[in-house]
Amino acid sequence: MKGRTGRERVEDALYVAGFLALGVLLYLVVPDVAIRWGDGPEPSAWTVLGLLAVAALGHTQRRVRPVLGLAVALAALLGMAQVAFVPLAVMMVIGDLLYCAVLYTSERLSWTVAGATAAVAGGAALVSLVAEGGRAAVLVILNLGLVLAVPVLWGREVRLHRGQAAAERERAEQAARMAELDRAAAVAAERARMARDLHDVIAGQLSGIAIQSEAALNLPDPDPAVLRRVLQSVRRDSVASLAEMRTMIGLLRADGAGDADPRTAPAGLDRLGALLESAVGTGLRIEVDDARGAADLPAAVDLAAFRIVQESLTNAAKHAPGSRVHLRLADHEGELVIEIENDLVPGAPPGGGTGTGLLGVHERAGAVGGTVAAGADGDRWRVRAILPVPAAAGASR
Repeated sequence: MKGRTGRERVEDALYVAGFLALGVLLYLVVPDVAIRWGDGPEPSAWTVLGLLAVAALGHTQRRVRPVLGLAVALAALLGMAQVAFVPLAVMMVIGDLLYCAVLYTSERLSWTVAGATAAVAGGAALVSLVAEGGRAAVLVILNLGLVLAVPVLWGREVRLHRGQAAAERERAEQAARMAELDRAAAVAAERARMARDLHDVIAGQLSGIAIQSEAALNLPDPDPAVLRRVLQSVRRDSVASLAEMRTMIGLLRADGAGDADPRTAPAGLDRLGALLESAVGTGLRIEVDDARGAADLPAAVDLAAFRIVQESLTNAAKHAPGSRVHLRLADHEGELVIEIENDLVPGAPPGGGTGTGLLGVHERAGAVGGTVAAGADGDRWRVRAILPVPAAAGASR
């Protein structure tokens, strides 16, 4: 059973003191506000106040054992029935403990308390009807309905709303967990795709190294200049392969995903023309400013750049259909700078995206040590990626 916190103990003690003080005040100021029957003598003040204190002590259990607290108050009520005098404060204590017994107990026990309360009220009304007639029965129903039915119905209503709030909170937490799982799945899928691309690049480079090495070994009288060029090419490809393999190993370590998907030839900026043609087919109007130098890019950087441009154009087609797009590629102090801007189209229909596209762009850039900034800039959406290009970027692919 869940225990009470220090604050709850203090609150329960205040309930006990409050109901006791209220009962004493009502008894001293308006002693006639009570349920009386019979012609017996008036009970002493100490008897009334003592039984009232017993009833108020039931509030010490109002949270953890509300049924026990209610039983204590009912015992005080039976004591007052012996002297045929029940002050109003005692009925208020019983009403509040009924509310607690309905609210803080299990669902089954809550319904049991509510049913028992209805049975008591109905039985009292039936006895009054038989013994004293319809008028008395109506008065009993009204009095017991006010004292007993209202707390029970109120407790059930609060319990219902708390259950609905808990269910909504659980659904929100589940949705947040699912969103986090979707995000993790998107990251894993993007990393696996990058690792497969790099694997294919490395495989091609190693195949080139093997072919060039075999050719050099089979030359009958190798020209030293030719042999030197072959060895330089082998070394360049070897260094590039090692660098890209380190990138791939880092991705696999971060992800741990398998390689079950079929491999395709990895894409790079050499396929930019086909990518732009496909984007124009979606209705985009694209302007290209390619200010790059002639040097080849490392495969990992080339792949990342292509995917960043591809995802940016896809987002523009989804969220700003028919807009003008400006693509700029440039070399700047050992870095490849990619800028894609498109008009923001007012009232454009939702693209239906999941938000994982930009996440993949950040993953691509981060995998090669670069950065990406994306967001609205006035009436345009702007993506700016900066990818570092190592000094050996001129190595043959």
